[in-house]
Amino acid sequence: MKIGILGFQGSIEEHEYAFRRLSVETIRVKTPQDLECVDGIVLPGGESTHMLRMLHFNHLFDPLRKMIQDGLPTMATCAGVVLLSKAIDNTKQETFQVLDVVVSRNGYGPQYFSFVEEVTIEGFTEKFRAVFIRAPIVRSLDSNIPVLSKDRHENPIFIRQKNIFALTFHPEIGNDDRIHSMFLQSLT
Repeated sequence: MKIGILGFQGSIEEHEYAFRRLSVETIRVKTPQDLECVDGIVLPGGESTHMLRMLHFNHLFDPLRKMIQDGLPTMATCAGVVLLSKAIDNTKQETFQVLDVVVSRNGYGPQYFSFVEEVTIEGFTEKFRAVFIRAPIVRSLDSNIPVLSKDRHENPIFIRQKNIFALTFHPEIGNDDRIHSMFLQSLT
């Protein structure tokens, strides 16, 4: 099994470390050819506008979008959720439009307002330490999308739509690999 991690910018190394702890090989995806050998992909947290520019510059936007639409297992964290959303309510930024949600970029505010919250996640017996850094807020979502976790304000922070795991926080920060493990289990 090999997991691709969009390799332009953001929390790439942290996701690599999480998968390494789970004994799973990773590859940094930067070209359409890199997609040929992956069983799943991670769109990491970072700066969505920069990632978008690099996706187009490297001719990766359309092939990656098609693969996700066709069922490639995808874990999107923070900026990755912005990239996948059907719309962004506070900017006209382009997206893949494969996730039936509307988000607000940096919904909780600038980096100064980053925070950590212990959250309950469906299927986990113990709480998860969720790190929010300039995180998006899901403003609306299709009623058929399961919400696996919400923040203290009842905003959805972890949803699953078919092959897509979408998390507005950073599960790769820290040593708790339960979400990465859950993602890998969905591939089998």
